[in-house]
Amino acid sequence: MIRLIAAGDRKVMRRVNRWTPPLWVRRWMVWASRAGDGWGWMLVGLGVLLWGGERRFKALEATLISVFAGQVLFNVLKRLTGRARPCATDSHCWATLLPPDRFSFPSGHTITAFAVAVPIGLFYPAMLMVLTFCAMSVASSRILLGLHYLSDVVAGIAIGCLIGMGGFWLAMV
Repeated sequence: MIRLIAAGDRKVMRRVNRWTPPLWVRRWMVWASRAGDGWGWMLVGLGVLLWGGERRFKALEATLISVFAGQVLFNVLKRLTGRARPCATDSHCWATLLPPDRFSFPSGHTITAFAVAVPIGLFYPAMLMVLTFCAMSVASSRILLGLHYLSDVVAGIAIGCLIGMGGFWLAMV
């Protein structure tokens, strides 16, 4: 099963590497990836702190629990799997961002994006669509920039969503 997933990942990555997206897509993906470095999510947290009403502290508690758990889990999983990044095995035609570390699985940016988007979106449902769009932009950018395989990002989405729901639940107890 792992070989089948890895073969599919390489096929998707080769196809992505051959595509030269329009300039606006390239800029959007670089911006999304940079925002996913943490500062974009800190701005979301600041907005919740300033304008989140009486639920703001619970929302931030849930988010901080989720982000911390996501960071611990992705660091452990990266060291256990030791999967090389696609940009280390194949050259990429247009991306110039350097990866933060050597390992690919799972995508930490994606885990963090969904670990922030899910609990805040559960506390503030009106923000859920925008937060999901931002999180999906971060996730997509990791593939299009050649920093992660598709399965890294899919795993990151699943882990981030589960951890985000867990953080929400813990903050509500």
